[in-house]
Amino acid sequence: MNVKESIKLFLPKYLSETDQKNLLKEIDGFPDNLDARFYTTFLKNELTIFQGDGIADLKISNFPSVEILDAKCFVTSNTCDITPENKRLFESRICYCPILSLEKYLDNLQNKGIDNERINNHIIAIKSQKITQILYLPSNGDLPDMIVFLDRMNNCEMDTISKENISERRLFTLSNYGFYLLLLKFSISFTRIGEKVNRTNS
Repeated sequence: MNVKESIKLFLPKYLSETDQKNLLKEIDGFPDNLDARFYTTFLKNELTIFQGDGIADLKISNFPSVEILDAKCFVTSNTCDITPENKRLFESRICYCPILSLEKYLDNLQNKGIDNERINNHIIAIKSQKITQILYLPSNGDLPDMIVFLDRMNNCEMDTISKENISERRLFTLSNYGFYLLLLKFSISFTRIGEKVNRTNS
């Protein structure tokens, strides 16, 4: 079986045939088509927080610093776990990572005196989604190129974000294409089957 046929097996089954074809077409164009098609406006006014949403003004910390900051953040919790209608016997919290400006990250690397060629290669790798811990978010409207370090997770109580202002605080929602790439990124970053460690129980 070829790669494209394999991909078809793992496409979301809830998509219409047309949406599946569009998603396959966009996957086929990766990584040269990382642009505004990474996002959708279709869900902008929904009162649900979706996995992969950008949300403004969430609290973050960066240990060992005790400073608490407000930041644009990327939701990593899966949608089902943070849906209020999904009642549990415990408090479900929302997990997220801060969103950083790619330009500011580049400036920081240059200020460290790192060789320009090395920096340029690094940025190319980021924009091709080749770096395990870094998710690249292409520019969209007023939002510049951004990055998310997936290993810098924070969390807070769900009632920190009220339903009444979700649409105001939502910066973006991933499209089918963006969400599919996010799932691939998660699978490589957090569940790498090729870690080459023998975990025998004997």
